[in-house]
Amino acid sequence: MTDTPLFPDAPAPESKGKAPLADRMRPRTLDEVVGQDHLLAPGRPLREAIEHDVLQSVLLWGPPGTGKTTLARLIAQSTRAHFIAFSAVLSGIKEIKTVMTEAEAARRRLGRRTILFVDEIHRFNKAQQDAFLPRVEAGDIVLVGATTENPSFEVNAALLSRSKVFVLRPLTAPHLVTLLERALDDPERGLGASGLTGAPEALAAIARHANGDARVALNLLELAAGLVQRGSARTPGRIDVPLVAEICERRSLVYDKTGEEHFNLISALHKAMRNSDPDAAVYWLARMLEAGEDPLYVARRLVRFASEDVGNADPRALAVTVAAKEAAHFLGMPEANTALAQAAIYLATAPKSNATYMAYRHASSDALRDVAEPVPLHLRNAPTDLMRDLGYGEGYQYAHDEAEGIAAMECLPPALRGRRYYVPTDRGFERDLKRRLEAWEALKKRGAAERDKDE
Repeated sequence: MTDTPLFPDAPAPESKGKAPLADRMRPRTLDEVVGQDHLLAPGRPLREAIEHDVLQSVLLWGPPGTGKTTLARLIAQSTRAHFIAFSAVLSGIKEIKTVMTEAEAARRRLGRRTILFVDEIHRFNKAQQDAFLPRVEAGDIVLVGATTENPSFEVNAALLSRSKVFVLRPLTAPHLVTLLERALDDPERGLGASGLTGAPEALAAIARHANGDARVALNLLELAAGLVQRGSARTPGRIDVPLVAEICERRSLVYDKTGEEHFNLISALHKAMRNSDPDAAVYWLARMLEAGEDPLYVARRLVRFASEDVGNADPRALAVTVAAKEAAHFLGMPEANTALAQAAIYLATAPKSNATYMAYRHASSDALRDVAEPVPLHLRNAPTDLMRDLGYGEGYQYAHDEAEGIAAMECLPPALRGRRYYVPTDRGFERDLKRRLEAWEALKKRGAAERDKDE
């Protein structure tokens, strides 16, 4: 067991009934944990390590309300090591160094390791995280970090490489309903002594609204129970659907405009449009906008997509997305949502081509890698006598003077002649462009052959 009280801010046992329902209903054993069977089912590595007290440094990564702090409490209850817990929000480098010194002394004097739980470890800066590293490497501490952010971005590479990352999954609606029913039935820690009941549809509505977060679900249940006890429910003693609808007017979507979820959602939007799925595209768009994303950011991504993934297969796509951007700027939210949705659906249903994107990618690679050859003389303007004397413009063929409007003239530098950057597809308008370019190429070859013959 621990020598140090875990989470000193937690209510004492005698005041347990006054603690929030979500705190009172925290699982007391690994078997009570819901929704993380991939980590905690019998025989799984994390469970084995906790039960046999052989835990090594780990990072618990998952959305809010999935059980990260609960797991830390259960580790504290099961280990014989010295257990220390603190929050990255409340602790600084001074506290970290003090703990590290104490852990080193305990290991040398008593041969006893220290398990250090750091809640919201992503809030520590690089210097603070670096302070853990020597003691982790020496084996003086076992670090248990909890984070809602992707450790790949928020945890130092050296610390990350010495820790095992366990991903906690968002709880499903059935998982949350199980927790709600458990809270309603438990007379000691929950609401069982009140005699309240909950309509299955009402509990399901709470579970949907909680969006995978057990804490949110239990807080909503506690709020609903309080309203029922004060006589606000239509059905005395019962949590019903109208009451839940009243307290759940709008769900708060999990979203961080600078974090991983931001990039996950914009990636999903891009890939849905690229795969010509308008239903998925408008869904992911709605997820971003309803969570508070800047509509102009979304508009910029749509404009980029119009050139990158649609291109000349449908040249109108760029005009549509630029118009949507202007509408978003002019209207703002929420009025701009339909303009952005219209553009996203247009892009999803448009023929696709990345030929423009690939053309620029290859051309820019050559421009940066190869010797920057001078512009061929025949492509240069000659506004002065000196420039004309130096051969500027000599050999230039004016395309409009040619019968087909195409001159047999090379426009690339000599070292790149014959290079093809733009290769149109057979989709949409590019099918016409492909035929046009092939016909022009034949005209150029014929014109070049005739010129060589004359010469």
